[in-house]
This record gives sequence, C-alpha cells and structure tokens, in this order.
Amino acid sequence: MSYKRKAELPVGDVNDLMEVTPLGAGSEVGRSCHVLKYKGKTVLLDCGVHPGQSGISGLPFFDEVDPASIDVLLITHFHLDHAAGLPYFTERTSFKGRVFMTHPTKAIFKWLLSDYVKVSNVGSNEMLYDEAQLAACYEKIETVDYHQEVNVDGIKFTGYNAGHVLGAAMFLIEIAGIKILYTGDYSREEDRHLMAAEKPTNVQTDVLICESTYGVQSHEPRIDRERRFTSTVHDIVQRGGRCLLPVFALGQAQELLLMLDEYWAAHPELESIPVYYASSLAKKCMTVYQTYINMMNSKIRKQFAVSNPFVFKHISHLKNMDMFDDTGPCVMMASPGMLQNGLSRELFERWCTDKKNGLLITGYCVENTLAKDVMNEPDEIQTMNGQKLKLRMSVDYISFSAHVDYTQNSAFIDEVKAPYLILVHGETNAMGRLKSALMSKYSERDEDIHIFTPRNTETVKLYFRGEKLARTIGQMAATFPEKEKLVSGVLVVKDFQYTIMDTSDLEEFVGLQTTSVFQRQVVPYHASFGLLKYHLRQMFGKIQELECDVNKLERVRIFDTVDVREYNVNHVLLEWTGNSVNDMVADSVLAVILNIESSPASVKLTKSDHTHSHSHGQPHKHATKVEPGTSDETLLVDRNPSDEFQDLVMFFASQFGVENVEQEEETRTVKIMMDGVPATIDCVQFAVKCEADALRHRAQNVLERAVRTCMQ
Repeated sequence: MSYKRKAELPVGDVNDLMEVTPLGAGSEVGRSCHVLKYKGKTVLLDCGVHPGQSGISGLPFFDEVDPASIDVLLITHFHLDHAAGLPYFTERTSFKGRVFMTHPTKAIFKWLLSDYVKVSNVGSNEMLYDEAQLAACYEKIETVDYHQEVNVDGIKFTGYNAGHVLGAAMFLIEIAGIKILYTGDYSREEDRHLMAAEKPTNVQTDVLICESTYGVQSHEPRIDRERRFTSTVHDIVQRGGRCLLPVFALGQAQELLLMLDEYWAAHPELESIPVYYASSLAKKCMTVYQTYINMMNSKIRKQFAVSNPFVFKHISHLKNMDMFDDTGPCVMMASPGMLQNGLSRELFERWCTDKKNGLLITGYCVENTLAKDVMNEPDEIQTMNGQKLKLRMSVDYISFSAHVDYTQNSAFIDEVKAPYLILVHGETNAMGRLKSALMSKYSERDEDIHIFTPRNTETVKLYFRGEKLARTIGQMAATFPEKEKLVSGVLVVKDFQYTIMDTSDLEEFVGLQTTSVFQRQVVPYHASFGLLKYHLRQMFGKIQELECDVNKLERVRIFDTVDVREYNVNHVLLEWTGNSVNDMVADSVLAVILNIESSPASVKLTKSDHTHSHSHGQPHKHATKVEPGTSDETLLVDRNPSDEFQDLVMFFASQFGVENVEQEEETRTVKIMMDGVPATIDCVQFAVKCEADALRHRAQNVLERAVRTCMQ
C-alpha cells in the first residue's frame, strides 16, 4: 500500500487516526526526530541535530509541531544526531512535557553536549544554546531502566536494550491498546562489550518505526572486518605513517580501543608505536562505562571480574595537543567521526598531504560531511579556512558502525511482524531499495504488510478502529458474565482502560468514595393541593398519601422516591435522594407542577380579596395567617362546599370572560351569554341547556374540564 493511498483513507472518528511525522531523519541520516500523535496524545521520539549542518539549519523542522502539545519526549541514546537538539527544544520553545532516557544516556549526555557546545564552529549569535541552558535541560531529564513500564497520562512506554551504544534503548509505546515500537539506532550483533538488541517478547506490535541506515547492504563477517582493520593499521604504522581514526567520542570508540589494545598486546613489535585516544571526554565518560558494566555483555563482565578492561595498557589519553609529540608513526583516534570540525579535522588537514599516512574510516558517514567526500578519494580537499590541499594519504573504509545491515534488519522486521512499517534514518536511495526488497519478499510469501518511507514533514496516517473492551473487577468478577446478559455497575475509564465494578468497590480499586445527595426544591405553586394530587395520579397512577406534618400540611410520595408537600400558600416542596432514576421522577413531578401553573384553567389561591361577589351569603375561605408563635409561614385552611361552586364560576369566567358569566348561588347555576345566545349550566346536575349546538357543545366540554380540575 502506498503512502498517499493510506494518507487519504477516509476516517470516521478523528481520534482513531494515528499520525507519524518525521521532523528529521525522514529520507536522510541525521537530526532524528519524529512526532507520534494518537487519541489526543503526542510523543516526540528523539531530538537530534544534523552532523552535516550547523546552527539553526541543523535542527529538526520544529516549526511543524506545537511544542506545548507534546506530552512525552523519549531519547533513545546519547549520539548528537539523536540528542543534541534537546536543550534547544526544552529551553527555547514552549515545550512543557516530560523527558525520558536511560541512566547511562543521561550520565554521558551532559559531557557530550558540553563538548559539542565548545567545538561548534559557529558564532555566538548562532549558538543553539549555552552551558546554562544545557544545565537547565539536564535537570528536567528523568531516567528509566530497561523493561521498566512508565505511564504518563495514558501513554505507556517501556525501554528495551538496542545494542548500538551503552544505554541505547528502543521504546515500545502503547496508547489506547495500540503498540508502536521505535527502534532508534540498533544493532543485532554482539561485539566486544555490548549485547545485541533484544525484541520485546509476548507483544503484538501494530506499528514498527525502524532505522534503514544501510538499506540493502550486508556487512562482511565481523572476524573478517577485525582482521582487515588491524592489518590496515599495522601496514600504515609499519611504513612509518600516522594512522588517523576519526570516531565518535563514545560508543564505537570504546569497541576500537578494546580491539587495538588486544592487538598491540599480541604483537610486541608494535610496543614502541604509540596509540593515542585524543578526547577531552575520554576519562570523564570512561567512568560511566565502568559504572554500568552490568549493562554490557557476559564477556566483558567476566573480564571485569579479573581486571578493568577499560584501563588500557597500550593506549594513552591525550587531553590536548600540547602533550602530543608529532614525530614518527602513531595511531590516533580523534573525534568527531565525520571530520566536520574539531581535532580529527585538524589532524586530517595536517597529515593528508603525506602518502605514508593513512585515514581509516570506521563508521557511517552522512552526506555533506568531509568524511563522506573523502571516501570518494578526491585529488584535493578544502580546509576549514578555505585553502586547497592535495590528498595523498591512503583512505580506507571498514565499517564497525553499530547499525543493522539488511540481513539483520529484515530478520528483525520478520520477528516483530508489525502490519505497518515506517522506515526512517536512511538516505532516500537506500530506503527505497530496502522498501523494494522487503515488498518483494513479502509478496512472495503472500503476507500483508504496509511499508512507508516518508520524507521530512510528510505525515503517515494510520486508522485504527478498535473495539472498546471493559473488564469486570471486584465483586462483579466473582461470576462469569453470560452472553447477552445485562451487566449493571459503574464504568470507570482511566488511561484508555475500561473497567466495570460495583459501587462498593470504587474506593478500593480507584480511590473513589460514594455518598448520597439529599435534594430539596421549593417550587412556586398557586392552585389547590387537591388539584396537584389529581394530576399526579393522572401521571403516575397510585400515589402514597403520608401523614400531615405538625403544621397539618399535606404530603404525598411518588414511586416511593419523591416526596411532595405543601410548603406555604404559594409554594410546594419536593424532596428526594439524588440518583439517576430518582432525578428523572423528580423532573417529571416538576413538569406536572409547572404545567398546572401555566394552564389558564387552573384555579389560583390568593392572599388578596376576590373581586367576584358572594351573593349566597356564605363565607368564602381565604388563605390566612397562623397566629404568631406557631409558624411564620402562610398556610392553607380547609374550604367549604360553596368554594367548589365558586371555583367552577372562576373557571367559566376564565374561559368565556367575566363580563359574559353570571352566577345563581341558590340554584347553583351559571348563565353564559355569547353573542346574544344564552346557555345555562347546572352545577348540581352538571348539565347544559342551550338552543345553539355549537355553544352547548363548547360549554359541555368546559364543564367537564372544570369538574376534573376543581372538584377533586
């Protein structure tokens, strides 16, 4: 599947879309930096600089990402092309996330980057950061061990040994159940001091982000390389020349030192020829190697039990060139490894014109560096101050770079069995050839794998639509759930994990305590309580009438959950214990009350005098005040039967207009005159007399509603 086709995949939910964007090391080697986004989480993988460029131009494309959005930043190892951009990112951007690396990586990181700041060939205004910013960055770094799982707000990650250099880690990242393995630089070949990279066991990886430095190249057997290396060094010094070995200060250098020390011990005729390791960091960082000896392979650990293998008998450390007597043959290991600046560049320019001397390149060289250019053996080279020099010294390339070749890389990819493979950290042509080789291999096997080779700032988009699974714990886990049987409990979501538990288990498993909320709500209400009871029965069926309280106020209970009682002349009180069911019942009761209040047919009780007459002579009971000392609330008083007739009169008046309604108290009749047509309503027999059918039908309907509303 091509990159573009996958990028255009239609997505139902944007949260199910994973995005991987190289900000560096996309179709190039150098400035490794990759953004991983999924489920609202953002992880930055490595933060290096490009060894072939200087200043700001050597940084990853940070303008393609919002630094403040990054939750976690993982550094795989201490090499500059993976870590040297970190102080800039933490101190000169809006990044506020957390930074993780292994213990050896952090221990070497500070010394290596301090040296990088000193030897950078840029002006002060182009410096990426100073010593103070480097120190501030160092304080923000958190350390992790191999196989230690760390969880940062739903982002789980675990470091595994990557071989490459001391402390190098590949990271297995898990977000919402989707697992991503980022190899960084890794080596599957055990050397003199480091173990081979390991593969996470019992893990089904969904996405593999893998280096492709050597493309389809395969290394010659290690024993052959070592033999060729030592014989080449031997030939150069035997002819009276100086052998220059440009190396990274740490990592590959320690392997070559062990090799040379062993060879010199086996060849007494070479004892008079000095071997120098010129690095201001050598002694500082060698203590780190001795400290973390248990992270190395069994061979070096056994040797350490007898004597310290990093105390070399035939190798001298040079702190500065003032101590170097440049006469006669010698072997000089100096950094940096790609001759871009520093001591290795200085010595190369000094020795390149003498054909007795030799340059032996032992590591991978990035495009646009002097070491890469020299491998093509040009007639002349340009010095750092712009002069031209003849290149007469011999140039040899024997790779001891701790990167996987095609055989090792393809075997590892086979073992991981990830359906999605993203190739990074490789030149365009090398990555393209590797992709073609892998696609051919998997097509022959009829295996489905999707391979991507994104350039810098190009985004790979992958769609994962997984099922949401919840597990029961605590009391609910005592019985196995049956198919299609409803499960009732509390669903707890934390870090994309779903669990269902009983409320009694909340405190034990998630630290939550349960409590009951007793709710009381006073609602304006101006009609009779009897009217309210009638409507509640119509809505809920049977309601429970409770004993009146001390103030003789009526109370009812609905569904054994919500109590409704008279509060004062203009209000009723609702009381219930809050939960999802009780709240719905309370909402329904409230809706009934508000419906009565808004209906024009509802009879209102007032505290003021009525405007209609009481010609029947019987008193009409009004709301009244309780004597002082009994209660400060206005209460309802019992009403006599005549009140019901008056309620009916008021009801008719509201329907037909006060000016069109007359009452006869003695006969309990109501006369209505509409457009000159009379109608008589008998409120004892509940009958209507009228010659006009339309008015008679209307009056009959109003009477029925009035009886239902007022006479309960």
